Amino acid sequence: MRPTTPSAALPVDLSEARGVAVDAAEAAGALLSAGAAGPLDVRQKGTGGDVVTALDTAAEELILGRLRAAYPAHRIIAEESGVLEGAPGEEMVWLVDPLDGTNNVAIGMAVYAVGLALCAGAEPVLGVVHDPVSGRTWSAIRGKGTLGPDGALVTLPERPRPGREDNPVLAWTQGHQVESDDLVAFALRTALEKRCARILQLWAPLVAWTMLARGDIDGIVGYLPEIVDLPAGALLAAEAGAEFRRLDGGPYELGIDRPPSELGFVAARPDLLDRLLETTTAIAMPGGGFRAAF
Repeated sequence: MRPTTPSAALPVDLSEARGVAVDAAEAAGALLSAGAAGPLDVRQKGTGGDVVTALDTAAEELILGRLRAAYPAHRIIAEESGVLEGAPGEEMVWLVDPLDGTNNVAIGMAVYAVGLALCAGAEPVLGVVHDPVSGRTWSAIRGKGTLGPDGALVTLPERPRPGREDNPVLAWTQGHQVESDDLVAFALRTALEKRCARILQLWAPLVAWTMLARGDIDGIVGYLPEIVDLPAGALLAAEAGAEFRRLDGGPYELGIDRPPSELGFVAARPDLLDRLLETTTAIAMPGGGFRAAF
């Protein structure tokens, strides 16, 4: 996955769309920040240990209202509401994660974010991530770079932080459907842990993406990732200079029309990517399969 300018003219001004998305994300963030410290109505969501709260739905309703007001014809895929159709034949699609890190909020851990992405067909062209805890927002337009909270371009540092040349800090993300006894996930994490200083499992991948874009961590590995929060964060990191590959080392194409089995990735500083792929390709097979001998 490399930053490129969209191949055709889009039926939307991406600079204006960025403004709408930033405003919506920050308004939702203010709602979340105000409610996160209070009593929460926590409900189970599915059978994989995920949860949902009234904050998720309230933040999502706020964002959907802003998007519908600005772009009534666009389709929307939202974490809690699912697919909301737009005008017939509409190619622009918003992905909305109103509270990435609900499990953290439910246990009182202040690690969460709001994410919005706009896609042209299946291709992400705009990503916005807001961190309500710090009040900071990052955004990226495909082919135009990543902007930080101060409005300046964000780029990965040319060199890792001191002491991390041979001991990178990574983040791990996996989808909710991954069971605790998944042998592939276990093999990947174990192999990576042997070759890095630390692997973070934040339960809020959007937070990890902003950390990679800033150079706070050195890479992210994703296994069967969730599609609703992937495009916004991945675009931030790619536009800041991170490079992507599939777990088997092949070229990575981020498209929202792909199943989770095709979305596993390694994203990292360019100088670290090959080292990480030495580990993941020992487990992943070309085409998306995985070796059984582990």
